[in-house]
Order: sequence, then C-alpha cells, then structure tokens
Amino acid sequence: MQTVSPSSYCIIEHKHRYSAWAASRAASTNTCRFDVNTGKLIIEAVGLKELLADPELLPTPHSIDAKHRQWCVRAMQAATEHNLRSFNHGVAAKLINVYFKGAVVCAGHENHANVASLHPPIDSLLLDDLYVHDVGGLRATWAKARKLRWSKFDSSQYQDVIDGVRQAMAGKPLWQVEAHWRGYQ
Repeated sequence: MQTVSPSSYCIIEHKHRYSAWAASRAASTNTCRFDVNTGKLIIEAVGLKELLADPELLPTPHSIDAKHRQWCVRAMQAATEHNLRSFNHGVAAKLINVYFKGAVVCAGHENHANVASLHPPIDSLLLDDLYVHDVGGLRATWAKARKLRWSKFDSSQYQDVIDGVRQAMAGKPLWQVEAHWRGYQ
C-alpha cells in the first residue's frame, strides 16, 4: 500500500481516498464482492483521479454518455485483472458515479455544467422511489429497470435509465434525482 507524507498530502488525494472508499462500499454487491483497495485500483486504472483537479477536465454534457461508456468498459477490463467475474456495466457505473458524487458533486461544483450532467448513482432504493412516485411520468421505465436490477444492467439497460433520469429532471442537474434516494436514512 502506498503511503503519502503529510507534507505532500493534498485535497485531491484526500477526495480521491474518501470517494474511492465510498464508491467501493456502495458498488460491492452479494454477487460481485470486492474490497475497498480493489475498487480504488479499478478507479485509478480508469483514470478518474486525474479529473478531480478542475470540473473543466470532466466531459461536457454533450459527450458525457459516450465517455461514461468508455469508463465502464475500462473498469470492467480492470476488474477482470482482479479476478472479478461478475463485475458488469451496472456495477462499474455505480462505482464511477458514487466516486464522482463524493469527489466532485458534493465538493462544491454542483452547478458547473460538466458536473450537473454527471450520471447519478443508480440503485434499487432510487428506482423503487422513482417507480412509486411515477417520477417524470416514466413508471414503465422505472418498473423495467427495477425488474432487471441495477447490479445486472448491461450498457443499453443502464443508458435507458440515465435517459429516463435526464427526461425526468427536465434540464435540472442530474444529481437532483437523488431527492428520491432513501439510502441516507
């Protein structure tokens, strides 16, 4: 394990460690169990830490979906190097999205256009509430996603949910859909 001296420990490293811990804990599931260090190594292999210095380094709203897909593919490749066989698109997306939630969205950049377009973490608690409250009038979309289970999403299924979130948010920052997430309780 790499240690950093207190004199060279900076806020970017601090955000990275905290966000990698939170993301790893959130994305690890019964069918795809991994520890925090493995999640951190996957995040580093994708190159996400290098984007934390400035929101301008993040993909633009126009390019976020394509870039997110690339990140997920790279995360799945890195996961196979750690012998994680069930690490699919849904798990990769959750790891990436929780990481950015902690490191960028909740770090005071929530209104920056590139941050506002980042994908929110998708899980069963969010999907259940979106379904129950028919958020955006998209009950059928949420019902389908709930039945599929976020941890088993492929790229297309995941994108359908993100498209639904984007439609339901109607121009608002995508992180605001988490008003429907009960995981903090």
